[in-house]
Amino acid sequence: MKTMNRIYVAALVALAAIFAAVPAQAQFKFGLKAGAAINSLKFSSTQELANSFSKDNRAGFVGGAMIEFTVPVIGIGLDASVLYVHRTTNAINNGSTTEQTPDIKRDYIDIPINIKYKLNIPVIGNVVKPFVTTGPSFAFLAGKKEINAALKNKSMDIAWNFGFGVELLKHVQVAASYGLGLTNTLEAIGQVDNKATIEGKNRYWTVTAAYLF
Repeated sequence: MKTMNRIYVAALVALAAIFAAVPAQAQFKFGLKAGAAINSLKFSSTQELANSFSKDNRAGFVGGAMIEFTVPVIGIGLDASVLYVHRTTNAINNGSTTEQTPDIKRDYIDIPINIKYKLNIPVIGNVVKPFVTTGPSFAFLAGKKEINAALKNKSMDIAWNFGFGVELLKHVQVAASYGLGLTNTLEAIGQVDNKATIEGKNRYWTVTAAYLF
């Protein structure tokens, strides 16, 4: 219940910030978005626990709704989404056995908020319009915290996204973005000298297609 309340509050704050920041003459669109989330975990190089996870990227899925504001002529605007994201990390053995351990699967409600710049190319601008994006995302854990006896997921994950894409016929947007985790996404249940024994951050590619009305 507490997690859902945090999600609602964050969504309201994000929407309020967008409405306050966008000029009155801005163009407004909303739509649906879906795609793939390709996730890996980045551990501190000094941590032995990092050897318990492979570095292979694993594909999950993402889907939800988005809104977009664009200032005419200059092409600068904002977009925000509320997305359900399923992420998977390929776990290997812990060094004491050759047995394969189950994949770590995590579900989030993700709220990315991006500054977006659209390049309006003469003649073909109404058909093809490239764009770039950057901004923070706030992911709230929607599944269970516990992974195993030693690890659990953290309730919130903050990242910074860098993306690019193309808008087709003013309605379809195909985009890819790279997320750089800023906070630890996992933590150890057991601690040594009052310090967590793990520092693992998300690194992920997200590829999506959206239809805007």
